[in-house]
Amino acid sequence: MSSTDVTEAGSAQEIQRIATTPDWYEPYKISQAIKAGGLIHVSGQAGIDEQGRTVSDDFLAQGRQAFANVERVLAEAGSSLADVVKVGIFVTDMAADLAHVITLREEFLSEPYPADTLLEVSSLAQPEWRIEVEVTALAR
Repeated sequence: MSSTDVTEAGSAQEIQRIATTPDWYEPYKISQAIKAGGLIHVSGQAGIDEQGRTVSDDFLAQGRQAFANVERVLAEAGSSLADVVKVGIFVTDMAADLAHVITLREEFLSEPYPADTLLEVSSLAQPEWRIEVEVTALAR
């Protein structure tokens, strides 16, 4: 983790970069997460393993890995999925995968379920990716 002090309107606020090892986002100049203002903002996580390889063509396998990656980044920041207050889920085929998204929500999230935005997109960063998950969580 690294941190930077940012001064806004005369008050100092710490912005802390969160990274796991390996950090597969570093080459793209993206932080895996940022901790600031009592919140952790986790960048979109896809269904890739620690070597950056897509785990499967299967939507649920990719989704489970994406949520596991979110969980891993949150743990590095001292938080967990129980602290998530907002989820953004991006899928490439809403009609085919909406029921699977609900399954993933049930597996990884709990009451009270976080606020959620679900969007269909034409593509993600890699052509084989079918889902990407980003979250905002409370910092502990």
